[in-house]
Parts: sequence; structure tokens; C-alpha cells
Amino acid sequence: MNSGVPASGAAGEPRWLDAEEQKAWRAWLYSSMLLQDRLDRELTQETGISHAYYEILVQLSEAPGRMLRMSQLADRSLSSRSRLSHAVSRLEERGWVRRQVCEDDGRGQLAVLTDEGFTALEAAAPVHVEGVRSHLFDQLSPEQVAAMRSIGETLLRHLVPR
Repeated sequence: MNSGVPASGAAGEPRWLDAEEQKAWRAWLYSSMLLQDRLDRELTQETGISHAYYEILVQLSEAPGRMLRMSQLADRSLSSRSRLSHAVSRLEERGWVRRQVCEDDGRGQLAVLTDEGFTALEAAAPVHVEGVRSHLFDQLSPEQVAAMRSIGETLLRHLVPR
């Protein structure tokens, strides 16, 4: 919505987006939603692994010992603890993840990537990477990729808790 209110706005007034900001916001929002949807559909169709499950497997594969506390995994997956627990249960049914008690304190639970899970991830990775390459990087010039990285890093500095 653009009411013509200046970007600085009076105290308590929304700082409405101008026409160019609105176009940029909508283009970024819809393109990211469409990209995520396309990557998820292709990955699921070709490998039987949803993008959400793929990201859980990736997080575990990159962690020391291929394991993370469930709370850390939820944070890294941007998922609620209950949603993550449900996802890990589905991955356990496939034999790709197992849970174990954290030896450090005996209370926390760890999610551990099994060898079978790592094999499934290795098989799915080329499908995911090809989707990212064909639907994102092949569409951009080197200058646009550099700008995308710069924008992403700027936003991460602002959004990632320290």
C-alpha cells in the first residue's frame, strides 16, 4: 500500500513503501516463493525427499560427528521444536536419522545422521544443485550474482542473532 506518506513518516506512522520499493519487494518475495516451491517439487518428485527434510539432512551432514542437539537443529532449520520432532520421526522411519541421549547432560536429545541417511542425501544432492543452478544462477549475470551475495550478506548481518 502506498499512501503517498513520505518514507520518513511521522512518529507512529508506517513508513510506506514507494512505488519502486513496492515493485522490488514484490519481485523478491514472489520470486523466492516460486523458487522454493519449484525446488521442493522437483526434489520431492525425483528423490521422494521434501526440501524441508533435505535441509535437515544437510544440517546434520555438516555438523561434527553428523549430529546436533534437537534444539540446535530446530534453530538451524528455522522450525518449531514440535515440527522438527515430527520431521525427525519421519526420517527415523526411513532409517536416515536416529535419536540418542546427549552424553553431556543426559537430558537433551541428539539427532544423528545415519549412513543410510547420508547415502540418501548424496543421491538427492545432484537434483537439488541442478535445480538451484538452472532456476537461479543460470538466470543471472555474474554481476547480479555478486549483488545477490552482497544483499544476502547485508541482510544476514541484520537478521541473524548474535
